[in-house]
Amino acid sequence: MAGLVPEVLRAERQFARLFVGQSLSVLGDRVTFVALPFAVVSIGGSAADVGLVVSAGLIPLLVFTLIGGVWADRLPRQWIMLASDVVRCVVQAVLAVLLLTGHAGVWTMAALTAVFGLAEAFFLPASMGLLPLLVPVERLREANALRGFVQSAGLVLGPGLAAVLVASVGPGGALAVDAVSFAASALVLARLGPVAGGGAAGAEERPGFLAELRVGWREVRSRTWVWSGMLAMAVYHMVVLPSVFVLGPVLADRQWGGAGAWALVTAAFGVGSIVGDVCAYRLRPARPMVVMAAALAVASCQALIIGSGAPVAVIAALEAVTGVGVALCYVLWETSLQVHIPERVLSRVSSYDNLIAVALMPVGIMLAGPLSDTLGLRPTLFGMTVLAVPLALALLALPAVRRLPAQAVPAPEPIPGAVPAPAAPAVPATPAAPAVGV
Repeated sequence: MAGLVPEVLRAERQFARLFVGQSLSVLGDRVTFVALPFAVVSIGGSAADVGLVVSAGLIPLLVFTLIGGVWADRLPRQWIMLASDVVRCVVQAVLAVLLLTGHAGVWTMAALTAVFGLAEAFFLPASMGLLPLLVPVERLREANALRGFVQSAGLVLGPGLAAVLVASVGPGGALAVDAVSFAASALVLARLGPVAGGGAAGAEERPGFLAELRVGWREVRSRTWVWSGMLAMAVYHMVVLPSVFVLGPVLADRQWGGAGAWALVTAAFGVGSIVGDVCAYRLRPARPMVVMAAALAVASCQALIIGSGAPVAVIAALEAVTGVGVALCYVLWETSLQVHIPERVLSRVSSYDNLIAVALMPVGIMLAGPLSDTLGLRPTLFGMTVLAVPLALALLALPAVRRLPAQAVPAPEPIPGAVPAPAAPAVPATPAAPAVGV
């Protein structure tokens, strides 16, 4: 039985506890992703109301994610995550009660969803920075692969579970399940115990808030592989993902026979993602960013595949391949950040990564519809691929990307407040022997 449990879970008990709690939370989130739109519709909301409620959760991410990164580098990260889980548990519980009692309104739901997004803006950079404190550097890739596996499995299992819950207990009952999942995650974080590192500096030793933000940005722009990787990931979120979230469902509705065909394609993508996470767990690339860039190029072919005109079964099979690429890309990217960015600034760097992705994706989603109306669905999908794939491959032209090793040997960082050790006394040099000859 022990052989069925990954080694990193057996060896790292604190990570194993966190993994269980976060797995439950991810499954609850996948349920909410499906249940929330149905909740808005169930109270008589329109499609515009659904958009209002969903977008209300994104705005706080844009506004507060950099603040969350600074605070996650200041304070113990598990406590920030705990507070975020408690807030999200309360939000989902209140939403569930309002829906179940018939007192929910669109603006009330939007306001509560905004509070949810605010908590998430603090949770994401804290969770990114906590993992290197729980897992040795040589096991970070395995830990990230397991986290990715849970995310991918949620893509496959979550919609089915959500459909059962919405049909049996209604959207309010489904959101109540998500509230319970956050409560379970919070309980795990509360029992995690002290974690070395993270937020160790006292208030008197910290610079001002803006100065800390500038330090995080300096860490980004001083590393070519970081800012170029963020740029490539931003293009993926802005250019490729709208083909999945907007144009794919439209094309399925018009030409593939409806939602059932699209469900097959998305399920195949989820299965491919699971395979990709398994590969990320087992593979040990010596140059992870090279594999990441190649995987991102494969992932960026989704628009071309969706608009190819091939039979739905073929599209589903190819989307499974892109799912492998997406999973590999994210695991290797996050692991590279955790390995090579100093822990004291990791949450700030990851908050810039989150901000760029979150800020640009809505822009792409808003532009995808009008562009497809003007140019046509398939030309727009082909154009997305022509733009995204070369930019992903361009990463391979950068020496900093090609040469980044899997493991780093960082120089020892000075301990805040410590007195530097006195320099060793100079040893007089031995007089050189006189030169002989010319």
